[in-house]
Amino acid sequence: RRIAARIHAASDRADKPFVKLNCAAIPEALLESELFGHEAGAFTGADRDHQGFFQQADSGTLFLDEITTASMAMQVRLLRVLQSRQFEALGSNQTITTDARMIFATNEDLRQAVAMGRFREDLFYRLNVVPVRLPPLREREGDVALLAQHFVEKLGAGRQYTIKTDVLESMCGYSWPGNVRELENHCAQAIAMAGGAT
Repeated sequence: RRIAARIHAASDRADKPFVKLNCAAIPEALLESELFGHEAGAFTGADRDHQGFFQQADSGTLFLDEITTASMAMQVRLLRVLQSRQFEALGSNQTITTDARMIFATNEDLRQAVAMGRFREDLFYRLNVVPVRLPPLREREGDVALLAQHFVEKLGAGRQYTIKTDVLESMCGYSWPGNVRELENHCAQAIAMAGGAT
């Protein structure tokens, strides 16, 4: 998410909306409505029009995280939007055009998901325009110390903490299966348990 936000902030769309959605966090039944919007009466409980994320992000950036969790039916709809930049809200036959830049993310190997039949090959090739691989923390040992110091400063609420050299060496030698989130969590735990400023 942070990389997508940086891409947006460094672009000529920086003053336009940055809209983000974690596909895994939204039930499949609601995902379509959240992305494409709906008109009042489109389904039970739709008592008013709702503008979807594709429309909200028009001229800005739409970031969809955990894209591999989208169903095959949703992948077909996404493919159409990527190809034509057009869609219809649920319950409407009016075509809407979007000029949103779209950034997609996953922690899975998309080629493997395609090979296993869980991800559409045509959608993969449509998404794979400018791939940005973020290597896991275990492949970036030199970043561990920098990130740990950053988190200690961020989480320390203005208090100056020092990380002992042997602790930092131990952190740099650890594989961090939970990546940066795990490192941040360990720093928060260390600060909570610290008896002093070290």
